[in-house]
Amino acid sequence: MNPLVTRAPGIDAPAASYDDLVARALEGEFGPDPRSRRIAVAFSTRQAVRHEGRGGGYRNEVLSLRLAAAVGSCAVEPGELPDAAIEDCVGADLAQLLTHELRPVRVAALDAYLMHVRPHTPAHGARPWSLPAGSSLRKSRARARAVTGLVDAAPGARVLVVGVVNSLLEALRERGLSYVPCDLKGGTTEWGEPVRTDALAEVERCDAVLASGMTLGNGSFEPLREHALRHGKPLVMFAQTGSAVLPRFLGSGVSAVCAEPYPFFWLDGGPGLIHRYGTVAPGAAR
Repeated sequence: MNPLVTRAPGIDAPAASYDDLVARALEGEFGPDPRSRRIAVAFSTRQAVRHEGRGGGYRNEVLSLRLAAAVGSCAVEPGELPDAAIEDCVGADLAQLLTHELRPVRVAALDAYLMHVRPHTPAHGARPWSLPAGSSLRKSRARARAVTGLVDAAPGARVLVVGVVNSLLEALRERGLSYVPCDLKGGTTEWGEPVRTDALAEVERCDAVLASGMTLGNGSFEPLREHALRHGKPLVMFAQTGSAVLPRFLGSGVSAVCAEPYPFFWLDGGPGLIHRYGTVAPGAAR
């Protein structure tokens, strides 16, 4: 287990892999049999944003599934989720959806189930972090401080950022950290820096990794987790996708998680709440 990770008494043993976590869920290790729990509501959320003062914008699309009071989510590339996928989910039991042909459905289903049986509470290792009310940019920057405060790296270290969010890059710069921005969309950052598209080609030359939960949905999480585990590198996940999934990997390659379940910060101008797991980096925002 990573010595930087603190685990509350009674916390589950870390998952050995994503497939291992799914198998344990299907076996009912975490509580009720997934075959006995059905999805009541399925929906997608689409967003386009350009923060005030920023030169560029971006779009998001997220599949969400509701199980009782819990909502599990998985981001997808805009326009890629078939409308039929939402119909498939409504009324289906969790076991069916955990083996669905579409990866985003499988991830959202696992997230919903784990959110139901392992909610973000101190008893399960979570530490709440309040986001202020205000503009989307203000809330984005507040979240960025919460996320980057989990990166255990000294000034001058190079961080691979998988899933480019300009507020995160800005917060890393404030800590004196350099970064390699990486995103499947490519392009450039707010400051004209080229965005790489192959995270695995860049990870060897980086000292730490800060990755989006979207890596669960596109299949790149496991290679990143295995690299971090093999080389002892900090791997911090910021998770709207799979916010209840990723804490299950603490001590198995993942060093910290900033979990942000639905509704996300960009949906509401009021105060919000996110949840941090793992150890806060020395000297970082608390």
